[in-house]
Amino acid sequence: MSQDQCTMTVDVVRSVLVSRDPSVHSGDAVFAGTRVPVSALVDYLEAGHSLDEFLDHFPSVRREQAIAALEILRDILLAE
Repeated sequence: MSQDQCTMTVDVVRSVLVSRDPSVHSGDAVFAGTRVPVSALVDYLEAGHSLDEFLDHFPSVRREQAIAALEILRDILLAE
């Protein structure tokens, strides 16, 4: 994936998958339509929990949202 594609992908994430609002979780990136910070997903996985456990604890986050966030993070990390 090129740098331009990564930039476009990040822009899509910001507009569809993630929202930021100073009145919601201090302006941290949260899954759109929720108050759940995206960082919570990373923290759960880092601690050894499964995606299913994360989704059980945060039922307002849809599986598709979580998977899309992980795919975007993967693409950004693997970009040349």
